[in-house]
Amino acid sequence: MENAVGPSSPSSPPAQLAEVWARIRGRLREEVGEVEYRTWLRQMTLSAIQGEEAIVLLPTRFLRDWVRGHYGDRLRALWQAEVPAIRRIDFRVTPEPRATEAAPAASPAAAEAPRQPPRPTALRAPEPVVEAPAGLAEPLGRPAASAAPAAEPRGADPRSDWTAPLDPRFTFDTFVVGKPNEFAYACARRVAEKPASPGFNPLFLYGGVGLGKTHLMHAAAWAIRDVGIAEGRPPLSVAYMSAEKFMYRFIAALRSQSTMEFKESLRSVDVLLIDDLQFLIGKDNTQEEFFHTFNALVDAGKQIIVSADKSPSDLSGIEDRLRTRLGCGMVADLHATTYELRISILQAKAQSQGVPVPPKVMEFLAHKITSNVRELEGALNRLIAHANLFGRPVTLEGAQEVLHDILRAHDRRVTIEEIQKRVAEHYNIRLTDMSSPRRARNVARPRQVAMYLAKQLTSRSLPEIGRRFGGRDHTTVMHAVSRVAELMQADSAFAEDVELLRRMLET
Repeated sequence: MENAVGPSSPSSPPAQLAEVWARIRGRLREEVGEVEYRTWLRQMTLSAIQGEEAIVLLPTRFLRDWVRGHYGDRLRALWQAEVPAIRRIDFRVTPEPRATEAAPAASPAAAEAPRQPPRPTALRAPEPVVEAPAGLAEPLGRPAASAAPAAEPRGADPRSDWTAPLDPRFTFDTFVVGKPNEFAYACARRVAEKPASPGFNPLFLYGGVGLGKTHLMHAAAWAIRDVGIAEGRPPLSVAYMSAEKFMYRFIAALRSQSTMEFKESLRSVDVLLIDDLQFLIGKDNTQEEFFHTFNALVDAGKQIIVSADKSPSDLSGIEDRLRTRLGCGMVADLHATTYELRISILQAKAQSQGVPVPPKVMEFLAHKITSNVRELEGALNRLIAHANLFGRPVTLEGAQEVLHDILRAHDRRVTIEEIQKRVAEHYNIRLTDMSSPRRARNVARPRQVAMYLAKQLTSRSLPEIGRRFGGRDHTTVMHAVSRVAELMQADSAFAEDVELLRRMLET
């Protein structure tokens, strides 16, 4: 929500400043694009003008720091172009409203107000969500207040006896978006807005455990249903099930000689979602039935969304004809979470629970639990429950005590020697090249990757890591870590390579 503009210069009344602020936001939106704007900048609000300074509010410290670092100079330049007297931008965190304060009056910009979490248990992202390219609608998941009446609960479906129910917690509004998952998110939003669009059918989502595949599938299903309701027409029929349940239902139909009923039930839906397709590996008869169902739905212009732990080309044990069909639409991956994304998830979870969690505790958890978002959320839930049960605040010392079993499981036991060996094998270089003085690119880059992984997966200091790589200085290790991080941001194929090595070393 756009706050009322505070004290201003005499020559610029608040109404004019509101117009100026709207123009600045519009120009910034044009420059950075719709997706980037909604990810990082949508929740900016103008609080006040004090002398030569404009005060801009953002809902979290992480978002404030990000906007200040990445867009601060450009915002200042845009302000000076409109109001030359403005020379500084002060980015602040939105103050928490007091319980006794009256609700603010509605403003014309209320359409941009971030909605409050529908209930305490829902995960709510503190940042604005990423949208698909320009042209897509606003977030489609409905809050609980607008859900269907109890007599006909949201998600009710005549096929509920053989499909799995949709989880009301998993909507686009509750999905925390970051670099590792923003493409998959945008694809899911695109499919939810226009099911069965050319190039997006099927939508194939893949990634490791606990990265958000199931969340995105449920979110797309809710949004597809909500579009019909919002437009005043019956919602599209949606069927969601795991690949394992698909197999069991197919086997049961064979035994009861009701395969035709099974086929007709599946092929009459408008949207079919199959989760964890890798469970069909080696199940030839079930794969054949899924293949025919797949073809029937696509030929009829119906949408299919599938998830798996690997891309279609890497799913060994799947028939070639099925693998080819799965890869003919849109394939989107969800990478392992970054530190920034894990912090955002923890902030959102703590905010939805209404429990103050010190930044040091969040940083500690984000550093220690890196592989699985579910485990990360579970750890925070345990901390909050412990604090509530015993009437104690959440502290770093308490986190180390309460989560000792989880933290022990995540202790970095990988050795530098193991990292060097694995990386050398992966890049087909000699193990001795890790400590040699050679600077050829085909040797230097793998060596930098090994240093980066040593920093990420071990507790060794920079000087000690340098000594293990031929007695190199700690600044060389720092440069290697920084360089690999930059390359991972710029080159998705390189990032996948490094993440693959990380997973191999952690298992």
